[in-house]
Amino acid sequence: MLAAERHHQILDALAEHGSVRTKNIASSLDVTNETIRKDLETLETQGFLVRTHGGAVPPNRVLRELSLTERQMINREAKAEIAKAAASRIAPDETIFIDASSTALSITQYLPDFPFTVISNSHDVITALGAIEHIDLICTGGLYETKSRSFIGPTAAKMLRGYNIHRMFFSGNGLDLERGVSESNPRQAAFKEHVIKASEDVCFMADASKVGHRSAFFFCACSELTTLITTRDASPDILAALGDLSVEAIAV
Repeated sequence: MLAAERHHQILDALAEHGSVRTKNIASSLDVTNETIRKDLETLETQGFLVRTHGGAVPPNRVLRELSLTERQMINREAKAEIAKAAASRIAPDETIFIDASSTALSITQYLPDFPFTVISNSHDVITALGAIEHIDLICTGGLYETKSRSFIGPTAAKMLRGYNIHRMFFSGNGLDLERGVSESNPRQAAFKEHVIKASEDVCFMADASKVGHRSAFFFCACSELTTLITTRDASPDILAALGDLSVEAIAV
């Protein structure tokens, strides 16, 4: 069967079922999994689909960039449980970074009652913690982005050079075993990449809906993560694979 015929059948299956699995398509077309993976790579490059762990979904299923207010309304209980687990990892006198994601913002409600330093590019984090006396609070400054209510760009990234960040708490739109963590906003992705380089412990906070999914811009390989905090319904296969990469996977 010619590649063009396979591509046509893959897209037909995608339209009919809303997603495809590599092994199922390979079996139905009587070709190897590797052949289908290459087909999916080609179709992704052409914009017809987005690859996921073990298959693909249509491009319109990738999360669009939502405002912070919209994101705060999604999976609120799961974000609270993830935030509690994340906050419990903070030790006295550490310097931590909290990004502008709605999941990371939730951690501000559960921070411990001892001295430590918080660096953030999030207007909402700065506002939430501004009156807490035992926290030394540092804002990155930079270009203000209205939709995420956060600071990004070269000024924000340059500010990080003077700090050793003990723990980075952040989220994104997806985590894929092969490609890593992704974002829908390229400027947010670029900024988080700078924070990762300045951080000792890199903690990705994401509920199960993001585990195994991809967004538009990849900025962090799975091997760069120290910890994933997610929910119990996350894929056990992905959690086990992360463990093989020495990433601590915590399901709450």
